Amino acid sequence: MNTRIAHGGKAVYGARLGILMLEARFPRIPGDMGNAGTWPFPVLYRVVRGASPQRVVMEKAAGLLDDFLAAARELVELGADGITTNCGFLSIYQRQIADHVKVPVATSSLMQVPFIQSVLPSDKRVGVITVNAKTLTPAHLTTIGVDPSTPVVGTEEGREFTRILIGNQPTLDVAAAEQDILDAGDALIARHRDIGAVLLECTNMLPYARALSERLRLPVYDIYSFITWFHAGLVPRDFGHPGSAPREWRER
Repeated sequence: MNTRIAHGGKAVYGARLGILMLEARFPRIPGDMGNAGTWPFPVLYRVVRGASPQRVVMEKAAGLLDDFLAAARELVELGADGITTNCGFLSIYQRQIADHVKVPVATSSLMQVPFIQSVLPSDKRVGVITVNAKTLTPAHLTTIGVDPSTPVVGTEEGREFTRILIGNQPTLDVAAAEQDILDAGDALIARHRDIGAVLLECTNMLPYARALSERLRLPVYDIYSFITWFHAGLVPRDFGHPGSAPREWRER
């Protein structure tokens, strides 16, 4: 007779992914990382107080490391088996957060760049679209193994997307925001004819990825493609083979 033993140690079960959130009040439409309905699996959120978009994107998250470390630890103690963030500029804290919480950490969509590059033809490159190209420094890239010569274009010259996010405004013209993303894509291709795929740094750009891909006729990767892959490793699919059971259970 088999005996099933349940093992505890967490406060919450069934939500393996923890998301560190900036403190913001701009709209989070479906597809946005901060909209829980975006994800096909349960997630845990933790808002890092004081981590405004202005401070993280424009000021390199200065003075916020300890706050992010504490919030990441809380998510792990709550039940998360892996941690991510809702701002690609937090790549600068990748190693510190991972070393602190001792679980897998994926701070930034930018971490996909080397892998995407590896699947492209040798005469093609990955291009990045970001919320602000002027403040995405070589340090944001090299700390996660991304070539600092990677082509980058921002939406800061547009009229809606960057203004609303960095300014933390309460309303968003979705059509205008999409146009900013499309314009940035056009600029990227115009400046770099060898682009073979596009990576969206900003986690708020997910809702516009399909439109951008159709516009450019190129693959577009983002935080959704990254985190669904990341989560698949935290919770491998159960195909129902004999003896398989949830990780919280052990058969004897």
